[in-house]
Amino acid sequence: MGELRVGILGAARIAPMALVRPAREVAGVTVAAVAARDPKRAEAFAAKHKIPTVHSSYDDLLADPDLHAVYNPLPNALHAEWTLKALAAGKHVLCEKPFTSNENEARQVAAAADASGLVVMEAFHYRYHELAERIRTISHDGSLGDVTNVQTWMCFPLPKFSDIRYNYALGGGTTMDCCYAVHALRLVGPGEPTVVAARPKLRGPDIDRAMDVDYAFPGGATGHSTTSMWSHRLFRFALKVTGTKGEMKVFNFIAPQFFNRLTVVIEGKKTSERVKGEATYTAQLRAFEAAVNDGGPVITSPDDAIVTMRLIDDIYRAAGMRLRGE
Repeated sequence: MGELRVGILGAARIAPMALVRPAREVAGVTVAAVAARDPKRAEAFAAKHKIPTVHSSYDDLLADPDLHAVYNPLPNALHAEWTLKALAAGKHVLCEKPFTSNENEARQVAAAADASGLVVMEAFHYRYHELAERIRTISHDGSLGDVTNVQTWMCFPLPKFSDIRYNYALGGGTTMDCCYAVHALRLVGPGEPTVVAARPKLRGPDIDRAMDVDYAFPGGATGHSTTSMWSHRLFRFALKVTGTKGEMKVFNFIAPQFFNRLTVVIEGKKTSERVKGEATYTAQLRAFEAAVNDGGPVITSPDDAIVTMRLIDDIYRAAGMRLRGE
């Protein structure tokens, strides 16, 4: 194909960091078009970021024959609908996390992706940094002995309750927006976890502003995730893996390019390091381009997303809450 020309569905706040700036670093990728519900907003976004084409609607962008792929950073509840439409229009898709509103939608998108032969990647950008691969290796290569417990945290303060993350109709809730904690638990855990219990803190009957979840792994290991957009725990991006020989602690696995710390204690011997690597979003875009042009691997695939969305559904069920998209 050569040059990969990408269009953006919506002038989202995340788009400059997740796509526009990385495209300047990844050879062969051009952000060629944008569309938004508010045409003036799209025009301002395009002018600021030097995007040559502004479409009057999402449908018009998908119909653009000069585009090969789309980036979908729309509100969570719109991910499935517009990823399916993009696939029907013959476009590859880089879709923001969480992949869809629920497991059923994830299965629909995965089936459409399989049938189309097009690349669909969920934008768990942290997974494309060297740190993620390093912690995956340590947790699975026997260094820690048999893993007995895994804990993950993604907590940040978002007291703006008018934000779409607090809107049920748009797929809001901390379990959705902070789904890195669920995904990372799967990355380092000994097998796929199942939900044992979930304890929400609510902002209205359908929105979790914080969530604590207990898990069980095959073989008897346990797990726990803590997520929050508004609780007493203001900020924590971390994970901890405990085994029969030692433990691993990781600070800031989500955006490690800014700062990270990997600490491992094995049989009393402690090592600590910062794992270097290019920006996660740049590495993710590089992987997306390679998947489209060279058939490279997609490690955050639709099939992977199905498992994450199933866990998210199970968390809401265990918490006595409605699934997103119901």
